[in-house]
Amino acid sequence: MQFALVGFEIFKSLVMLEIIALIFLCKRNGILAERKGLKPSTWKLYTITAWIVMEFLGILLGMVMFSTTNLLVVFAIGIFAAFGGYLFVRYNLENKPDSLEEDINHISVEDLHPPRRK
Repeated sequence: MQFALVGFEIFKSLVMLEIIALIFLCKRNGILAERKGLKPSTWKLYTITAWIVMEFLGILLGMVMFSTTNLLVVFAIGIFAAFGGYLFVRYNLENKPDSLEEDINHISVEDLHPPRRK
């Protein structure tokens, strides 16, 4: 009975760490979306959706490969798949063109001069 309680406490801690990681990764994608001139909330929602869907698919794949005898491995495959979902959204976001307003605001007089020889 105590082994089950210890396992549950570990599982609860891992879920909390996963939520903290997801919040951090959503913020990163939101900042990148803002830099690209896109709505950050939309891309945060895409990140959360991809994370949950890929984690579910990873857990299913782990259960097919390892049955339910080794749940730690099954959940590890789920976490790696979830991170892959984040990377997929990040890749698509990085391939979007940058905002033109940001480029215009950074033009200065030094940009108009030819480069100096060193």
